[in-house]
Amino acid sequence: MRFNAPDVTNRRVCVVAMGIISPLGVGLSENLSALQSGRDCVTAVTQFNVERCRCRTAAQVPSEGLAQGRVNDGHDHFHPAAKMMISALGEALENDPEFHPQLAVIGTTSGGMSFGEKYYRAIVRHENIRGAPRWIANYPPHKPVVDALLHFGLDCPSQIIANACASGTNAIGHAFHCIRSGRYQSVLAGGYDALCELVFVGFDSLQAATPDKCRPFDAERTGMVLGEGAAVLALEDLEHAERRGAKIVAEIIGYGISTDNYHLTQPNPSGIGPRAAMEQALRTAGISSAEVDYINAHGTATRFNDSAEAKAIQELFPAEVPVSSTKSMMGHSLGAAGAIEAAFCLLAMQNNFLPPNINFRKVDDGTSLNIVANESRPQKVRIALSNSFGFGGTNASIVLRSSTS
Repeated sequence: MRFNAPDVTNRRVCVVAMGIISPLGVGLSENLSALQSGRDCVTAVTQFNVERCRCRTAAQVPSEGLAQGRVNDGHDHFHPAAKMMISALGEALENDPEFHPQLAVIGTTSGGMSFGEKYYRAIVRHENIRGAPRWIANYPPHKPVVDALLHFGLDCPSQIIANACASGTNAIGHAFHCIRSGRYQSVLAGGYDALCELVFVGFDSLQAATPDKCRPFDAERTGMVLGEGAAVLALEDLEHAERRGAKIVAEIIGYGISTDNYHLTQPNPSGIGPRAAMEQALRTAGISSAEVDYINAHGTATRFNDSAEAKAIQELFPAEVPVSSTKSMMGHSLGAAGAIEAAFCLLAMQNNFLPPNINFRKVDDGTSLNIVANESRPQKVRIALSNSFGFGGTNASIVLRSSTS
């Protein structure tokens, strides 16, 4: 069956540049190398005390690589999230200096949460709060985005999407529709999140985080591992990009979103929510499920999420479509995950390989997914689908197509 795309507009949306910083590395080159080698970047938490936690590991961006030399010593007041955004945006602008966004749409979940922690702890402990104005000013989720835009002299308006773990994919999807509708020619889209003690302890308290390896779709998986990072994609109307001679990295051709409203933290076990999002993304793209060459799964390594997503994929796609969760290597970066994983899909397209699902040992009962187990595979990827699902039953999927298809 082939879906027909809705007749909304005929504007095509392309990616002309991207930038990334993650536990796998600083910049596209380091992330590509780590993906191809299947590097496990989960390590012991060093940013705060985790002695009383069940889980004591996370995937962390090295502090010395946070801004990749783009922030001088006079800007140490920047929150780590702002430094990540500066690093990712700086790389994208280096790849296309002529890109001038009319709008920035960025997904996140926690913003400058750690500054909020400092403020409230200082109040409770009756400590000196002379730093309170700076803590409060850096607390809002739009602050790291504004810091990054101003750092590079960009004055476009910004929109923040905070829709749980689907935020990064929602941001790309919203930007896609902004250009597709003809309202904008160029939009910066992406996501960021920095590791935060409050969030880390929260997931640990839910017993959703594991002290073991992150094993998405594995029968012996025991939970997720948190990560952090940032990624941005420079999106542009294809005709406009071609007129100015921009290098076309790929196209965004589909976006789907759904909410299943089943449970505060668990997806509907039927997989109806993820399936609806993927179906809508395929319909928007005007392609059939058989045309997808690779699925970058949400794959958090939690029992309910993995089983619901696997069920939806198995019902909708041919059995041979390759599937992997790159969270096995770099953990779950929450609001940044969708943007980072979209960049991973683009790297896979550009370099003809499938990113691996590491730490995989035993197929889950009732699951027949074609998992890219433990090692990357050489393969041409023309069309990729990337999933992001979050608490509250929010689901989002995007479809990307290689510029050489």
